Amino acid sequence: MERIFTKEKKIKSLLSKHQFFDSLIQKRKKNISIDDLEINDLKKKKLMIKDKIIKLASS
Repeated sequence: MERIFTKEKKIKSLLSKHQFFDSLIQKRKKNISIDDLEINDLKKKKLMIKDKIIKLASS
């Protein structure tokens, strides 16, 4: 039971990070001086978090 609770906490934490990166990407896109490399890096981090969420949820 404790393992399930820990897993859910990790998923919630990852979801929070995922939302953070999503909002950060949106803010950066609105900026006049868009740095494509920075945005791509943020998107990669966001995708890695999403992959971790899927992996945790399916295990």
